[in-house]
Amino acid sequence: MDQTQLERIIAAGEDSRHQFKANVQRAESIAQEIVALSNSQGGMIIIGVHDDGRFSNLSSQDVARINQLISNAATQNIRPPVSVSTENIALSQGICILVDVPEGISKPYMDTALHVWVKSGSDKRKVSAREELQRMFQAANLIHADSMPVTNSSSADLDLEFFDAFFKRYIGESLDKQTLGLDVLLRNMNLMVDSSLNISGMLLFGKKPQFRLPVFNVKAVAFPGTSITDTNYIDSKDISGRLDDQFRNTMSFLMANLKHLQNGQSVNSIGEPEIPRIVLEEMLANAFIHRDYFVSAPIRVLIFADRVEIISPGHLPNNLTVEKIKFGNSNVRNPILASFAPHILPYRGLGSGVLRSIQAYPDIDFIDNRDGNLFKVIIQRKQI
Repeated sequence: MDQTQLERIIAAGEDSRHQFKANVQRAESIAQEIVALSNSQGGMIIIGVHDDGRFSNLSSQDVARINQLISNAATQNIRPPVSVSTENIALSQGICILVDVPEGISKPYMDTALHVWVKSGSDKRKVSAREELQRMFQAANLIHADSMPVTNSSSADLDLEFFDAFFKRYIGESLDKQTLGLDVLLRNMNLMVDSSLNISGMLLFGKKPQFRLPVFNVKAVAFPGTSITDTNYIDSKDISGRLDDQFRNTMSFLMANLKHLQNGQSVNSIGEPEIPRIVLEEMLANAFIHRDYFVSAPIRVLIFADRVEIISPGHLPNNLTVEKIKFGNSNVRNPILASFAPHILPYRGLGSGVLRSIQAYPDIDFIDNRDGNLFKVIIQRKQI
């Protein structure tokens, strides 16, 4: 970096990617700043400058000491270690040490006290909320929400008749022919953790999943106008049950509240939905399989006069973007659900659902709202 660029950064003040430090005396202190940047989008720590932009006149001894301290902090005071680079720049106002911190690829990073720090504007904050920590571990593929045990659940919560029918289709044998106990069988199928059903087991095969997982359902509303602030609605339904029940009943809600077109069929035909059924099926199945189950919120299906919105809790995972999913890229957030879904829902995986939907009906928009932590599919209705 040249002097002019550095002076401009200092003149602009601190922000989420630039942190000023007058001096550094403790490895623990600088380690927290490095952790916060690594867990966020990366950035630069400029040492030798006060928060208000005044220079602190570092000596040559300070520069040598701080460079060694930074090296020690990055390797010994951060878990896992972070690779940073430093650059000493002499300005007329004094010497600055630039510490370049890349965005980490092994998040979450922690200090020696096992605290996780992230940037919050120009400052940093310690992550303490369980859901936020879980999402960070999820992004690093260290844990998956669909494998988390459901508190106070057991194999007694299983819809045994439905599970037996599935098992016959999936394995080719009935449950009564298995020599293993039911709990062992469920654990082997990644549907149980110790003696508790996990989220996948409960949502796929539970008798009453919402008794244990009350917010993992669908809120469906049909409005007469184009705004969610309308005080009146045409139809409204809270849809619960296993994922297959939720899928089937949500599709019924959509079919009942969308127009059907004759499209050359006989007068006795029920007609074809204004939005192709395959589009609604693909987008709805994706919402169930790829939503973030660390977020305690329902899926929302909203029908307006001009559009249908399917809103999933959780933004796109990791490095996925709207542009990437349009080209068939995918990232499996819930691998257990994704492995069973093709046998229960009209879901094929492989990132092909979005491609098929766009080919069948191009009037679809996708919004990845990272600030609001949600993903929205907007399907325009045909104006007839």
